[in-house]
Amino acid sequence: MLGNWQARRAEFRGNLEAQAQAMAGQPPLMLKHAADATLEARYRRATAEGEFIADRQILLDNRTHDGVAGYRVLTPLTLDDGSHLLVDRGWIAATARREPPHAPPPSGRVSIDGRLNLPPASFIELKHLPPVGNVWQNLDLSEYAKAAGFSVAPMILEQAPSRPVAPTADGLVRDWPAPDLGRDKNIGYMWQWYGFAALTAVLWLAFSWRKA
Repeated sequence: MLGNWQARRAEFRGNLEAQAQAMAGQPPLMLKHAADATLEARYRRATAEGEFIADRQILLDNRTHDGVAGYRVLTPLTLDDGSHLLVDRGWIAATARREPPHAPPPSGRVSIDGRLNLPPASFIELKHLPPVGNVWQNLDLSEYAKAAGFSVAPMILEQAPSRPVAPTADGLVRDWPAPDLGRDKNIGYMWQWYGFAALTAVLWLAFSWRKA
């Protein structure tokens, strides 16, 4: 049963990897409405135009890059129809005193190229910690919508990285790894559980034969 469960997980993740490859080959999606950022468009390149809302920007704490602690900077973008899309503008290192870094978004109308993705993965919390100022431990879109006063798209836009990967003029590093959803790990676990099942059967037969 455990081996079969891992097999199903491997198939699910394999389908996601196939979706990622297919979306990477699609032309960029022009996001006119937040509703355009659907789950089916995950990993697709996209472009959004609008204005950032600086006072609703948040920092996701305890995010690392090359072993250095820092924050992910997420800023809502108001699209032309008035809907909102969260843009992951990149990573910034924490200060020596662990004070929130200064990473203001550009003002005025902007055009942002990037990749659609789910919000950053959440850490397991033994106790939910409310945000402290604009510093959040995990991003829950419904909780963010309540705090911000407006809803956002179910997907975020990871702003396109600089080449080579290095801090940009705004001090942010945009280094988005290629999707690796762990399908091979599930396959390994699958064969491990099947091996345990086979070993159990062999031992049962061996001990039953000795008893007989």
